[in-house]
Amino acid sequence: MAVWDDLVGQDRVAGQLTAAARDADAYVTAAGESAGQQSGSAMTHAWLFTGPPGSGRSTAARAFAAALQCVSPDRALGGAPGCGFCDGCHTALIGTHADVETVRTDLLSIGVKETRDLVRRAQMSPAGGRWQVIVLEDADRLTEGAGNVLLKAVEEPAPRTVWLLCAPSTEDVLPTIRSRCRHLSLRTPPVEAVADILIRRDGIDPDVAHAAARATQGHIGRARRLATDEGARARRAAVLRLPERVADIGGCLRAAQELVDSASEDAKQLAEERDGKETDELRAALGAAEGKRLPRGTAGVMKDLEDRQKRRATRTQRDTLDLALTELTGFYRDVLALQFGTRVAMAGGESSAAVERVAAAGRPEQTLRRMEAVLDCRRALDRNVAPLLAVEAMTLALRSP
Repeated sequence: MAVWDDLVGQDRVAGQLTAAARDADAYVTAAGESAGQQSGSAMTHAWLFTGPPGSGRSTAARAFAAALQCVSPDRALGGAPGCGFCDGCHTALIGTHADVETVRTDLLSIGVKETRDLVRRAQMSPAGGRWQVIVLEDADRLTEGAGNVLLKAVEEPAPRTVWLLCAPSTEDVLPTIRSRCRHLSLRTPPVEAVADILIRRDGIDPDVAHAAARATQGHIGRARRLATDEGARARRAAVLRLPERVADIGGCLRAAQELVDSASEDAKQLAEERDGKETDELRAALGAAEGKRLPRGTAGVMKDLEDRQKRRATRTQRDTLDLALTELTGFYRDVLALQFGTRVAMAGGESSAAVERVAAAGRPEQTLRRMEAVLDCRRALDRNVAPLLAVEAMTLALRSP
């Protein structure tokens, strides 16, 4: 299995990365660390992967990291790096390779301290003699200060260090950083390609796989979750009923409250699963016996963990709300398509009848205003507006003629 097999619908990007991995392998094998980067090489020290949610930015970065660490003997016979089964590929893909650091955050931002730790890691020579690879999956969440710390490392890269940054768009990264990276833009995968990988890799029933791929419009992660998680399907169905529940002010406020409560419940469930385990592990590491007080001088460490858990719960709630708003945008997109007389690329499924009713009851300009209201809500949440206030404003705007 090649490392690119999970990169769905991105043949152009896979080709570019394969060429870069070939040049990187040639550099390590023949030139050695004392020789500089060859002129015209497809390889460089910093890459920026951008694309819409679900396009596979992180998948592409991890696959490239594995290809850079590939030690398959087939390379000497002209085979491309990235076989998928050698020790270098396998450990890089599962996250245990000593020279591949993958960073993702479940918080709202990545701060200066964490970034400085990454930069220090990037200065180390690769233990395996090939490349030191830093995969930063949430480069868009770097604070301004953290971005400036990263900039220095990208400007003056250590030998054999490769930075792989992932972000939704180039606008989400400091201009000074993106100007020093080679940019790869990924597209939304075709619905058929997403359905195929759900069937082939996850063993999902073809009808369910195609329905999930259509419903999520090519978002691989959401499609897999929708196809395998009954709770996710129930939450999506509740969101898609919202447009027909905003006929009066009372309905608007109830729908808003239920949407925010559902997101809060998701965050609470996730916290219950992870927070207790993290707390117990930290207490044990600090030497606190069960049911006993923490040792003197360790209360600050526990307080830091509690603060982190609170920030993570906030992000989980926002992510759940953002997913619901994305589903709502898709609903009104289908309404607009129907009002203009086309069913091309409609999500379909159980919401089709509701789409037809809403489309028949309104005009395209009303639908566009409602889509703008959903977008305004997402912007408000990004500005840290209280979730209930933001969602109530949106539902009231959806009711407006």
